[in-house]
Amino acid sequence: MIDINGGEFVVLVVLAVLLIGPERLPRYAAQLAVLVKRAKALLQDAKSRVDAELGDDFKDVDWSKLDPRQYDPRRIVRDALLDDGPAPAGAAGAAAAAAGTAAATRSSAAPPRATGPAPYDDEAT
Repeated sequence: MIDINGGEFVVLVVLAVLLIGPERLPRYAAQLAVLVKRAKALLQDAKSRVDAELGDDFKDVDWSKLDPRQYDPRRIVRDALLDDGPAPAGAAGAAAAAAGTAAATRSSAAPPRATGPAPYDDEAT
C-alpha cells in the first residue's frame, strides 16, 4: 500500500507547508480531518451492514485464522514431516508394526527384475 517512512513524511509535510502556505494550511487540515471522519463513519456503517446481512452465524468466526499471511510453507512442511500419526495400541499393534516393517524391508531388499527395455510412448512427447 503506502510505503512512507518517517523521513519521507517530514519532507511531504515541509513541501505542503511551502506549497500551500501558512494561511491556507489550517483550512486544508480541517478539510482533511472532516474527510477522515467521514471515511471512518462510512467504514463503520459498511461493517455494521455486513454484520447485519450475514447474521449471527458469522459473528463468532475467527477471521485471523483465515489470514493467508500466517501460512508459512516451511512450518507446514515441517509439521507434516514431524507428524507421526496415531501410535499402535498394545502388544498387538507393536507386533503388526514389526511385521509391516519386516515385510517392507524384504520387498525393498529384492532388486527389481529387468524384463526388457523401458516402455516408450511416442504420443507423450
